[in-house]
Amino acid sequence: MSEKISTKLPVILLGVIIVVASFLMIGVARQESAIMDELAHIPAGYGYVKYFDFRLNPEHPPLLKVLAALPLLTMDLNFPTTHRSWTTDINGQWEVGAKFLYESGNDADKIVFVSRIIPILFTLLTIILIYLWSKELFSKWWALIPPFLFALSPTVLAHGHYVTTDIAAAFGIILATYLFLKFLLHSSRRNLIWAGIGLGIAELAKFSAVLLIPYFLIVLLFFIFSPLRRYSRRYYFGSAFLIFLIALFIIYAVYFIFTLNYPLEKQAADSKFILNSFSPRWLAGIPTVLAENRITRPLAEYILGFLMVMQRSAGGNTTYFLGVVSAAGSKLYFPLTFFLKESLPVIIFILTAFTVGVWKFFKSVKNKSRVKRFIDFLGTNFSEFAMFLFVAIYWVYTVRSPLNIGFRHLLPSIPFIYILSVIGLKTLRFNLKKWALGLLLIWFAAETFVAAPYFLSYFNQIGGGTRGGYRYVTDSNYDWGQDLKRLVAFTDEKRISKIAVDYFGGGNPQYYLNDKVEYWWSSKGNPKEMGVEWLAVSVNTLQGAFGRLYPGHQRSPNDEYRWLRDLRSQPTAFGEVPLPDFRVGTSIFVYHL
Repeated sequence: MSEKISTKLPVILLGVIIVVASFLMIGVARQESAIMDELAHIPAGYGYVKYFDFRLNPEHPPLLKVLAALPLLTMDLNFPTTHRSWTTDINGQWEVGAKFLYESGNDADKIVFVSRIIPILFTLLTIILIYLWSKELFSKWWALIPPFLFALSPTVLAHGHYVTTDIAAAFGIILATYLFLKFLLHSSRRNLIWAGIGLGIAELAKFSAVLLIPYFLIVLLFFIFSPLRRYSRRYYFGSAFLIFLIALFIIYAVYFIFTLNYPLEKQAADSKFILNSFSPRWLAGIPTVLAENRITRPLAEYILGFLMVMQRSAGGNTTYFLGVVSAAGSKLYFPLTFFLKESLPVIIFILTAFTVGVWKFFKSVKNKSRVKRFIDFLGTNFSEFAMFLFVAIYWVYTVRSPLNIGFRHLLPSIPFIYILSVIGLKTLRFNLKKWALGLLLIWFAAETFVAAPYFLSYFNQIGGGTRGGYRYVTDSNYDWGQDLKRLVAFTDEKRISKIAVDYFGGGNPQYYLNDKVEYWWSSKGNPKEMGVEWLAVSVNTLQGAFGRLYPGHQRSPNDEYRWLRDLRSQPTAFGEVPLPDFRVGTSIFVYHL
């Protein structure tokens, strides 16, 4: 009996982890208003599944959007199919979203919450997959640690319930990598097919998954020169080509379905307009030409989305980082954001494991030739090497990109980092290892529960905590519009009859506040001059207004809230903005004028 309990206990504990993560995400999903990207993703997904029309949000693959929209088909919803934002505008996603959620008589909160169930399920599937892979690499007890770290990560709990592509990308990439390595290590026709399906799922999740193609080829090259190879090199290269073809077929089939009712003429015209400034011009012409044929139009739409991402990445993203507003990007952005937003016990965990892993590697191979020691290492640690290689490639690509848009872009690498950390740490030998590990995990869990429900705004103690992280970096790291519904409760509590609102996010202040709201922006001056004594401003907007400008970057004086600075003339520290009288959630600063 005790043996049975011992066997089942890890699975039971995994179930507890899943239940806790579910409870936390569902609770926050109910409380928070739509974040910025959901305003585009939710209506786009509904347009795909309801009308089989891909005209909205082509810059992201459809997987999560489609699945998130499927439950909405059970609801009697009004969709603005007669409005110009749908009929004639080119990718009118933001206006369609505003109309669909807030101006068509629909229950916006219900739509957003129901849509969020699917990304929550993706998060839970990722937790399970991390556990299954970990269990293959080490004992069932140590295998609980990576899913525990992932499930209770404030960043995962934040983005794991949003209708965005980030958590789907994390799931798709770890799934595709796991299945590809399984094929290499246990080659069979079935595993080959599953590897192709996994790659197809990943590519339909987010365009950053395109990195898997060169990554898989690099992994394959290492594999065929390792002692693990059982068949000819031709077999493996041929198999890799078949895996790619299966993935391509899946991509084509999905895009074929959801472009069925997208008028050919409009698709071609939209593609031409969207890529009007794209360079090189010959590449921009490919989706336009392919869109003119019903057979090739699914590929045209996929290529269009990929090129839009390339164009967006090259242009960077205007963001606030370390006191500076810039679109140039910084190579420090992602490493430092990771260091500030990952909890300190996990950072200690990772750094210790990395140090131990490097030391163990060099100790084991110091008396061997370079080639032999590396080949021997591959023979016994190929999966670990493949994981490390992905993290290295993904981080190099991400750090070099000028698109500094949030810690969320690192999510696909996080499961690999957690698994590798456990592999390194479990080899460490000292008497108090288990006690030290236990204390770190308890500290980590406590950090998460203390941060609830403000997971998006979580920063560790070095980063200023949940209340002070905005001083270093904002946008989807801190303020994505999640606190608008909490502003309603605040106005009720303070019995405010009129409040000026300068809001950044996917919500609609008038939908929630009705006649209480007065839309505001910096150039309108002090609202008190119009008889409005309360002002609510998103901290993302404030940091964009007060941050120092990067050389060459311009900002209109009308956007700088100079009058607010003059009104609240208190000295400001690094990254600080005029201190509010109240804060709603973490991201909305309220001033009583």
